Amino acid sequence: MKKLTRYKRLAFHLPLLVAILLAPFFLPEFRTQLATLWLMIVLALTWDMTGGQMGYNSLGNILFYGTGMYVAAVITIGIAHDVGEYTSAFGDGVYEFTEAQYFIGMAAGLLGAGIFCALCALLVGSITFGLRGPYFAIGTLGVAIAVGELVSNWEWVGGGQGISLPVYPGDLEVGKVIFYFLFAATGTSLFVLLNWLYQTRFGAAINAIRDDEEKAEAMGLHTLRYKLATWSIAAFFVGIAGGISAFQLIHFEPLETAYQTINLGIFMVVCVLLGGKGTLWGPVVGAVLFHLFKEITWNYLLGWQWVALGALIVVTVVYFQDGIMGGLMRRKPPWFGVRAEGGEALPPTSVHESA
Repeated sequence: MKKLTRYKRLAFHLPLLVAILLAPFFLPEFRTQLATLWLMIVLALTWDMTGGQMGYNSLGNILFYGTGMYVAAVITIGIAHDVGEYTSAFGDGVYEFTEAQYFIGMAAGLLGAGIFCALCALLVGSITFGLRGPYFAIGTLGVAIAVGELVSNWEWVGGGQGISLPVYPGDLEVGKVIFYFLFAATGTSLFVLLNWLYQTRFGAAINAIRDDEEKAEAMGLHTLRYKLATWSIAAFFVGIAGGISAFQLIHFEPLETAYQTINLGIFMVVCVLLGGKGTLWGPVVGAVLFHLFKEITWNYLLGWQWVALGALIVVTVVYFQDGIMGGLMRRKPPWFGVRAEGGEALPPTSVHESA
């Protein structure tokens, strides 16, 4: 029976993997949109780690996205040039990057962005995790806004004018494929990690924090340690995603692009609410549907796109409080392998059964 289940999973995941690998070649005109879709999947999965699985709704995850962009840019520029001189040139100087400097800078920048953001999560979390409920959400949002303002006034990294990275040294269409696969590899690695992590003692611990933190502490669970570890893992992947975005966008600004709390900071939350909090596939499904919705409204309802987005949020919150996957788990538990001893279906009791 266990072997049969493994074959069923392989039959489901193998076509999905093939579709991921072939998508940028069969849909070449949508390569940038497909890369952005993977970015949304990464952001949704990482937000759900704290907001859905652990019960700590954060509005400040955009902090790690923007910080990842700047860390990747500074490392890449610093390999070949003085960062302060580079950002203060205002287009007057000529700063060239060799192909080797570009790719070495990218590799070092993405790794550095992930590690730096994970360390930032440990630092910020040691303070903000003293807050709970809406106070935690507001506190993290305040930190993200404050960091964005500080960066916009930091001349060494370009200040309000932002910072530019070298253009991909080769065919731009090939560059789009590379950026797609960087996002896809990040999202797939994160999904595989979470699929395993949520089935371990670690997953049970963060679910216990969500259900009743006081009781979990009374049973001897070191809740702060688990909260910091969860947020650090999320920050690591968000930081890498931010670094990839920096290379993809080439030029970015602190408030309009890197620390855009109004846009991207809200989008990642909507993705999770739409797909279903506290489920493995919910953030993925929500990100796909939201990205399709956004692309359609931003292209065909220009001027009314924010009205449409607001309507989507209202409908989701009022009529689909469990999200799509949460609703399916409650109404169709046999689809997720949940049955009583006599064959009667039972509602799932944990998020692990959504995998």
